[in-house]
Amino acid sequence: MNDDKRLQQDEAELHAFVDGRLDAAARAAVQARLDADPQAARTVAAWTEQKLALRALHAQLLHEPAPPLLAQAAQRLHHRSDSALRWVRWGGIAASVLLAFAAGWMANTQWQSQHEVQPIARARGPGEFARQAVLAHSVYLPEVRHPVEVDAAQQDHLVQWLSKRLNRPLKVPNLGAMGYELVGGRLLPGESGARAQFMYQNGSGQRVTLYVGAVDAKGTAETTFRYSTQGDVASFYWVDQGFGYALSGKLPRQGLLVLAESVYRQL
Repeated sequence: MNDDKRLQQDEAELHAFVDGRLDAAARAAVQARLDADPQAARTVAAWTEQKLALRALHAQLLHEPAPPLLAQAAQRLHHRSDSALRWVRWGGIAASVLLAFAAGWMANTQWQSQHEVQPIARARGPGEFARQAVLAHSVYLPEVRHPVEVDAAQQDHLVQWLSKRLNRPLKVPNLGAMGYELVGGRLLPGESGARAQFMYQNGSGQRVTLYVGAVDAKGTAETTFRYSTQGDVASFYWVDQGFGYALSGKLPRQGLLVLAESVYRQL
């Protein structure tokens, strides 16, 4: 077995451990490995923190009823359950994914036909942009091995690549005077196109992220700084010429504001 394949299998086993999908014997074996491998133990701890952060960020959704249109779509698909079960037996997980896609597509189609708006239009705007920024921050904050796609050593390439994908010249603010150095960046999907995320870290390991992308909302004007918190993550965000910026981190409001003001001046 080559090294890449072995690494993939090792990571799959660790993911299964974090998700609780291993039987008692396999879990004990992985735990023994973690006890003897500090790097693997740190990776698992980071993934676990990431999982908990995502759950906390969307905890309120667990108590909300299913959207009426989605419930109606599920009822209409109920009479196909026998066929769907056969698909699952024949096609395994692929059939399950197909069925889920069918339900989502039907609900989406009905929403558009009944309300004549795009299905996520109500959620768009600066506030939703800030929520997405915090979510992206929470996902990649604990990453140890892959916090970014392109590291700071390739900054020129990073800027050119993300500028091309976002169809806008980008600049990477320098926060070195405040003790934060660029770790790197990555490309992320957004509702109205690509998003860029730049990550910074100080000497004590504290990280902040700058989330950048077009804000697709009719009538959205330029905004001054707005502040929001979700869980223990705070964010300052603003809109300038149809483009949104959000700086997020687990910092006191005043400390994050100082960084956001520096970013704003440089952009």
